[in-house]
Amino acid sequence: MSTYVYAVTAADHPQRLDGLGAVGDPAAELRTAGDGTLSAVVSDAPEQLRAKRRDLAAHQAVLEKLMADGPTLPMRFGLVGPDDESVAAALEQNREAYLRRLSELDGRLEYNLKAGREEEDLLREIVSGSEEIRRLREVTLEHPEAHEEKVRLGELISGEVQARGEAEGRELLERLAGAAEQHTVAEPTGPHFLSASFLVRREDAAAFSQAVHEEAERHGDAYSLNLNGPLPPYSFV
Repeated sequence: MSTYVYAVTAADHPQRLDGLGAVGDPAAELRTAGDGTLSAVVSDAPEQLRAKRRDLAAHQAVLEKLMADGPTLPMRFGLVGPDDESVAAALEQNREAYLRRLSELDGRLEYNLKAGREEEDLLREIVSGSEEIRRLREVTLEHPEAHEEKVRLGELISGEVQARGEAEGRELLERLAGAAEQHTVAEPTGPHFLSASFLVRREDAAAFSQAVHEEAERHGDAYSLNLNGPLPPYSFV
């Protein structure tokens, strides 16, 4: 049977897994596979693995328990190896890289920040700051059939929305980067102009959260800064 992999830790990492369920129904027993230096927490992989709420929760619960006891390299949901021996061989082959990453993550937490801005507030700023956009807006209001002007107006507004979002995202990232050890940026989606993950020392977590709160206060009610964490450090594995 294939082996489902939850996380990689040092071999001497506490494995307090009693009472935790594995993925699958019925759930298999959690166990470890390793090379003597590193250890992977694993279980038998279900024949048909899907991202059901129960299985996602089981995966997350294992990660949270491991993270509470020390540095952990979390694997994303759905990682399966041929068998325990293959998992142990992979640990041995990549031993130095895994050990280095575990050292880098020791005592660190991940936080994710999504920042957005109310569309009406942004559009008001764009319109007030561009004479050309104001002119095209008046033309299209007076002449609904003016197709070319509508297209041009849409292009200008879209460009401004993107440019302003990128600029505000860079500024916010620069202001917060000093409160974290590392950061990564993902492509923002939906109403957000910034989606970033930060690696923060455990003892600095409160200060980092306060820095985000101060940025939210500085930006005002038209902005939303949503901070999630602490999270498994997926973005830094």
